[in-house]
Amino acid sequence: MKRQIIVIGLGRFGISLATTLSAAGHDVLAIDKDENKVQNIASQVTHAIQADATNESVLKELGVANFDIAIVAIGSAIESSVLSTILLKKLGVHYVIARANDELHGSILEKIGADNVVYAEREMGTKVAHGVTLIEVSDYMAVAPGYGIAKFTVPPHLVGESLSKVGFGYKGKWEVATLLIQRGKEVIVTPSLGEVIKPEDVLILAGSDDKLEKMLTEFQEEKDKQ
Repeated sequence: MKRQIIVIGLGRFGISLATTLSAAGHDVLAIDKDENKVQNIASQVTHAIQADATNESVLKELGVANFDIAIVAIGSAIESSVLSTILLKKLGVHYVIARANDELHGSILEKIGADNVVYAEREMGTKVAHGVTLIEVSDYMAVAPGYGIAKFTVPPHLVGESLSKVGFGYKGKWEVATLLIQRGKEVIVTPSLGEVIKPEDVLILAGSDDKLEKMLTEFQEEKDKQ
């Protein structure tokens, strides 16, 4: 599912995130105070704007409340990172991801309302980008362009259903394979499609990013109805 995403801070990490998300087909608004950084990325994202993301009136004018996700990728400027995060939540951005330099920085970001705090450098950009669009996934590993492996804790409404009934399997509704199930201390490798899902099962799934995202979006919608 195509998402509207803001990336604030165009250091190496922010650039990696913004370009990966844009290449995956999402609408990306990249923001930085440095005009050169904005110009360098302009052709690789939907929109790139030179702006001060610590200014509430600027964020209002940009309509940040209309975006699905905001990522505060600011590095060393901790004060700017914190203020941007506060303003994004205040202005109604549903899901805010913020980069932290250390545990103290991360603790502050969590306390002021960041929905997800990441401790990441440039090489983590691609991984976090997939975590943005696969929010219900606790971990993700790309194995080929557009294809990956995801770790997923099953929601309550799937408990008691078999893997086949849920739609898993390459010939199933989602065309997503279940590589293994972690059930407490037990690990079930390549479970049969008749395997019944139990409370607190953790599934390791493999499939295309599009299929994984579509599946998880529907699961979340069903979970919200409960």
